[in-house]
Amino acid sequence: MATPDGRTPKTRGSHFGSGDATARQATTNQAEVQAPVPATGASAPRSALGGGRVSSRTAAATRRAGAHHVQRESRSGGRSLTPFLVLGLVAVAAVLAIVLVVVPAITGGGNDGTQEVVPGTTVSVTVPEGSGAAAVADALFEAGVIADKSEFLAQVRRMNAEQSIKSGSYSFRTGDDTANIIQTLTTGPNAEISLTIPEGYTVASIAAAVEETLSIPADDFLAQAKASNYVADYAFLEGAGNDSLEGFLFPKTYSFPTGEVTADQVIRAMLAQFQTELSTLDLSYPESDGLSVAEMVNLASIVEKESTPSTRGTVAAVFYNRLDNMGDPNYGFLQSDATTAYSVGHDPSAEEVHDENDPYSTYAHVGLPPTPICNPGLESLQAVCSPDMDAINNGIFYFYFWTNDAGETEYAFSRTYDEHMQAIANNS
Repeated sequence: MATPDGRTPKTRGSHFGSGDATARQATTNQAEVQAPVPATGASAPRSALGGGRVSSRTAAATRRAGAHHVQRESRSGGRSLTPFLVLGLVAVAAVLAIVLVVVPAITGGGNDGTQEVVPGTTVSVTVPEGSGAAAVADALFEAGVIADKSEFLAQVRRMNAEQSIKSGSYSFRTGDDTANIIQTLTTGPNAEISLTIPEGYTVASIAAAVEETLSIPADDFLAQAKASNYVADYAFLEGAGNDSLEGFLFPKTYSFPTGEVTADQVIRAMLAQFQTELSTLDLSYPESDGLSVAEMVNLASIVEKESTPSTRGTVAAVFYNRLDNMGDPNYGFLQSDATTAYSVGHDPSAEEVHDENDPYSTYAHVGLPPTPICNPGLESLQAVCSPDMDAINNGIFYFYFWTNDAGETEYAFSRTYDEHMQAIANNS
């Protein structure tokens, strides 16, 4: 069985050896899509001067009078039409300049302000801290979310929203209604980030994952993760040992908004999920055996570390038999290496598992350890609520596991110590 510390079961496990599991982090990637801006252009109006055809008589008369005509105009001080033509062309050019430059600046049209948008694509947009509406319009336009910057800015003014736009990461659908886009920007970041907590993670492992994924310092998370901070809202925390939330932070993939997320928000999400899962369980068997919810979770955490999916119910039965038996062969001792491994932080030595000074030594101390040793998944909780009754009734007190030639973990369950030692000899 895999465990959060990345270790796999030993090739030869002691009768209550422990295993570990590797964490897998789910990530989602979003592609940013930018709608192409259509190329547009304008050409200036073109004009031409055209002339008609004249008769040969008229042409001859024109030639005879040409020199005298020009000389007479010069003498008489007459004005040429050329300056008027030049002035007219300058005026036309000025009007065109106003139309081509000034009008787009007033209306917000032109190549820089409008584009075709293909609707229905999800894109990510980040609004930096301190961004004004114009900068936001640029970011949305570049990402292909909006078709017209001026229309967007006008809608921002109509909604009086310019001072309410919040920085952060957003997820938008291209072509969405402008008012909806602005409403999202004033509500706050809506993009999400996933945090995956595998079965069997400890609170310390969760704190490290939270720091890596959500940038919440692990020390801040651990300081907040106290049962006394939440017992008023979550009654199942009554009886939690050492003021610890170990065992109650339910393993699952969670989604949180990008931006500022607090340790309290993360913890409450996990406790709320535990409460949801707890409501699906039939607690009648552990209650009939005298276990509180906190003790049931404690036992489930040991089952999580000591079993595989196919053996959870039988492993749970072995530990029930050991808890309930104050005589031969175990006298109430669970004798699980996994509880000491939680305490010392590594595979324990024979001396460590028998250390009377370690309250997590279930070789030296009768019954359950002070707290759960991990956060169990739903299957381990279900196994403790519904153990293998044949194993309980047949008095199974021992198990031994090993890795076979195919790399699979196998278990041998035994009633007596001699049978247990024979199973070890046969599979060593």
